[in-house]
Amino acid sequence: MQSTLMPAWTANSPQLSSGDRMSQAEFHELYEQTPEDFKAELIGGIVYVSSPGQQEHEDAHLWLSAILLTYQMSTIGLEVCANATLILDDDAEPQPDLLLRRLPEYGGISTSREDGYLQGPPELVIEIAHSRKSIDLHAKRHDYARNGVPEYLVYLTDEKRLRWFDLQSHHELRPDSAGIFKMRQFPGLWIDQAAVVSNNRSKMISVLQRGLSKPEHGAFVRQLAQLSQPTYREFRRA
Repeated sequence: MQSTLMPAWTANSPQLSSGDRMSQAEFHELYEQTPEDFKAELIGGIVYVSSPGQQEHEDAHLWLSAILLTYQMSTIGLEVCANATLILDDDAEPQPDLLLRRLPEYGGISTSREDGYLQGPPELVIEIAHSRKSIDLHAKRHDYARNGVPEYLVYLTDEKRLRWFDLQSHHELRPDSAGIFKMRQFPGLWIDQAAVVSNNRSKMISVLQRGLSKPEHGAFVRQLAQLSQPTYREFRRA
């Protein structure tokens, strides 16, 4: 996510601009009235208006999306969302670049509201940031941690590297010796840093396929399948 401190509204748009301080309810009401191409987030009770993404941002978004979608197709009960509004608390309504969540019937905490917005913490959030000074590594990261997001991955375009966090223990995690990030919330979800940086799609997918072939991914799929099955009591009532 990238932001600008310049207002990004017109005379026909609600007055939302970076630096405004407001509640989530007030922000949401105004944001729903903005044009579709207007992007803003509420982070720590402060409005941040997004600027158009640069090419490096868009490339990273594309390849990381491909990895998540491939994983989703091999794993039941999951949903990938890109640039989806996420309602967390009275001070936080971010719009993550990417997220991967377990559906409620498969043990997930986040839910889809009747108005189409997501509410509650997804299991994995991914942001694409320009630098380590970005709000993604500071205010937004704190909002995610405060609201129970367990795992967080940030791609820094200026340094061309990934940073990975266990938000519940407040620890930064490291890839293995081969530079592969092995997600904890989603067994078998392996992300090769060098492949992402170089846009090497074949390597990205081959590394992911190795993760998907591991026993822990099979065990995770079986666990998800069991969660979706009705209990004996529910079966008798039906």
